[in-house]
Amino acid sequence: MEWRLLEDVPSNDVRELLSIARRRTFGRNEVVFHRGDPADSLHLIVSGRFAVRVLTPLGDTALIAVHGPGDAFGELALVTDGAVRSATVTALEPAETRSVYRDDFARLQRRYPSVNEVLVRLLAEQVRRSNERILEAHYVDADRRVLRRLAELSRIYGDGTSGTEIPLTQEDLAEMSGTSRATVNRVLREEEKRDSVELRRGRTIVLDAEALARRAK
Repeated sequence: MEWRLLEDVPSNDVRELLSIARRRTFGRNEVVFHRGDPADSLHLIVSGRFAVRVLTPLGDTALIAVHGPGDAFGELALVTDGAVRSATVTALEPAETRSVYRDDFARLQRRYPSVNEVLVRLLAEQVRRSNERILEAHYVDADRRVLRRLAELSRIYGDGTSGTEIPLTQEDLAEMSGTSRATVNRVLREEEKRDSVELRRGRTIVLDAEALARRAK
């Protein structure tokens, strides 16, 4: 298994990191950790998809991201002692991760200081994602945000290929896009007329991933 965010990290450093990782498996809808739990481990996803949900100012929960094989989550746990989780992560399907605990990583750092490059890469990726979402929220219209989330989910569920099934509701897409369900429904209906998606109950089939990605730019 290869993780995209570590592809430029020296292979020896990646091997050292994986040597201390613990295999963990999760069933469908099983919670990996709750918001407010102690943050003690990083998860590298081997298989399956995970939903990341946060608490809104109104006290509701909102889906903000879906991570799949090759992604990682919980990287701040390796940096800050005594930190707590800022979101709740749940397995959307049977899934597996390699979990790296902070204490184990600290011991590895003392033996192999070069593995710090792994940590830097993980944190840099998180900062990049955060910056992209902030720019989107201020400068990208809601319709395009919906298309971008669809394009991302097409890659997560099917490597960006046509015929990919995204098993998420329109409400889920609205939460991820920071807009209303009515807007998501309108955008999806327009794409359905273009034959780029097919709508089914509780899911969306991407029929033309390339066209969708072009309109999402």
